[in-house]
Amino acid sequence: MSSESILRVEGLRIQRDGVTILDGIEWTIAPGEHWALLGGNGSGKTSLLSALTGYLMPTAGGIHLLGHEYGHADWREVRLKIGIVSSSVRQMMNDTEPALDSVVSGRYAIIDYWGRPKRSDSVKARQLLADVEASHLERRPWAVLSQGERQRVLIARALMAEPRILILDEPCAGLDPVAREHFLGFLDRLARRPDAPTLVLVTHHVEEITPVFSHALLLRAGRTVASGPLRTALTSGTLSRMFGSPVRLGRSGGRFRLRVPDDAVRDGGVL
Repeated sequence: MSSESILRVEGLRIQRDGVTILDGIEWTIAPGEHWALLGGNGSGKTSLLSALTGYLMPTAGGIHLLGHEYGHADWREVRLKIGIVSSSVRQMMNDTEPALDSVVSGRYAIIDYWGRPKRSDSVKARQLLADVEASHLERRPWAVLSQGERQRVLIARALMAEPRILILDEPCAGLDPVAREHFLGFLDRLARRPDAPTLVLVTHHVEEITPVFSHALLLRAGRTVASGPLRTALTSGTLSRMFGSPVRLGRSGGRFRLRVPDDAVRDGGVL
């Protein structure tokens, strides 16, 4: 494996009880790239993330992540270098925990932090809250944070362990349109920082792919539809194959827009 690669997935296949979940997935991420991972329900996005983080064992193929090969490294240690922001983490947070403590807990990969944080941890957590533009939330408990505020705190929490790759699993779910745009603007600023980790944005919606994202991987039924730079991977044709229905991709002001033709709606072809 090239030492320059952040991630390389080779011929990944996952089967369980005779069902093929992922088949022949090839994916390489180089430094400086930020990726969008797209697919409809049942496309295999969650299974791919579970394989990358070591929670789902491959049936065949290889995973090379941050200089380590799955099966030849302690993935518990590798996992500490991967930041994850997902609904599963969001749902486990303690309602009474202040945002600062939530961020500190990311240093130790635990939920519901107990005890008094070390001074060095608190200093770092405050800096990260400032980095995600959420310093004012330091003492605010989880229960009263908005969805957008929670996402920013979770990103700061994930960054506490200084990950080299940050996976954002449908981070805009539950956000209203205005909150979503504020959050996406923040992500764009975060990704442009010189010390930013590699971002992987998991989404159903092309509208959430901001200009900072350079590449895309599209999945359908556990197989790759397209992979590579946005200009070739994200087109009307590839998205139509991904959704199994005709769609038209447009772009305005650096942002993507998706339209479903009227005849596709009338024919009931939208999945």
